[in-house]
Amino acid sequence: MLQSRAVGHLRHIKQEYRELVHRLEAGQVALPEPDDPRAWEGWREILEILYSPEDAALAAKMPVRPSRIEKISERVGIPPDQLRPVLDRMCERGLVLDLVHPETGAVKYLLAPPVVGFFEFSMMRVKDGIPKKRMAEALDAYVRFDDAFAREVFGGETVIGRTLMHESVWDDEPPPDVLDWERATAIVEDARAHSVSLCYCRHKAEHLGHACDAPSDNCLSLNGGAEFVARRGFGRKIEKAEALDLLHASRERGLVQIADNVMNRPTYICNCCGCCCGQLQGINRYDLPAVNPSGFVPVSDLARCRGCSRCSRACPVTAIAMLARRVDAKRKNELEPRIDLDRCIGCGLCVDACPSDAMHVKRREERPAVPVNTIERSLRMAIERGKLPHLLFDEGEGRGSRFLNRVLQALAALPPAQKALASEQVRSRFVRYALGTVKDPTGG
Repeated sequence: MLQSRAVGHLRHIKQEYRELVHRLEAGQVALPEPDDPRAWEGWREILEILYSPEDAALAAKMPVRPSRIEKISERVGIPPDQLRPVLDRMCERGLVLDLVHPETGAVKYLLAPPVVGFFEFSMMRVKDGIPKKRMAEALDAYVRFDDAFAREVFGGETVIGRTLMHESVWDDEPPPDVLDWERATAIVEDARAHSVSLCYCRHKAEHLGHACDAPSDNCLSLNGGAEFVARRGFGRKIEKAEALDLLHASRERGLVQIADNVMNRPTYICNCCGCCCGQLQGINRYDLPAVNPSGFVPVSDLARCRGCSRCSRACPVTAIAMLARRVDAKRKNELEPRIDLDRCIGCGLCVDACPSDAMHVKRREERPAVPVNTIERSLRMAIERGKLPHLLFDEGEGRGSRFLNRVLQALAALPPAQKALASEQVRSRFVRYALGTVKDPTGG
């Protein structure tokens, strides 16, 4: 339907939606307008399904960083007592996020990005006001027929998610050099809140008629993300023990565990498959480095390998090819795995799949860079995507000394090349001076 409706399309869209798209450009992930007419129709449908023109007009004025309702009220020109119910309604649809301080109860609101944000929330419930099949078709058309969104999300060195190595590859205990933030169980153990939701990717695939046999009710949210998901009905609150059981069951099903790409306080762990997962499709469909790999890679012991190809078939990103090799005194070739370490995400599925104990893991020679927290990740993504001015000043409105101090501390810890790029993007004496004078918190 999307394809036929796009033929001869005049590409008309209301100004409220244009302004909303422009506003999303200030955030961590934008919603770029695609060139392909089928993708463009999906893009338009996404906006019109989720946002009324009135909601789009308000969202276009929303901050992309957490802000108190009084600050938002000044910005949008609506009194707080009138604004609060509107924001609450938009929170119920996943268009706005409300963050509640765990100790003080203070609430801050921010505009939800496409991912992780209103794309996922649109398909996390079986029934609500969103037409699921139509939404699934629109999302699929937008990402399938044009690579604009894939390059927006996955085209930089810093991406949204990072792979967690299956802990089953270490048998009883992980080696002593494995850090807690590298282990799914430690992340769940440390989280203050847990919730589970429908997998957005598999629910979408179900409505498109090509869902796989992996379970759908296994998308874990943690900490503030879990509190939002449970509070707004996008999932249900669960105890730590159930979250740990879910991790184990997902490993048993051969699913990839992908976490928020930060060390401290991740907000989610997804249990992903190569067929449905949007992040893994970024690798499989577009050959983009869509997921930050774990700090480990598989190694094959050819003396044990039987050439059964189970490792290759289990790999969710087709990083293992079975190649023929000659063996003395045998007329037929034997098969052995060849691992593309540049493509490998270090998930450990190949190790779990091997029946001969011929695969094990080792540390990567160069460990992937993982942002310490969301401030550092946002900063790195902003620099790589040319959005640092938006992050610092939110289109002309300063974010306050505390926020700027945290950003500048993170800036000071960046490599020299990224510092230079940041200074080039923001031609401000203040920032140039800060880059040279703020003490590097890492001691470098």
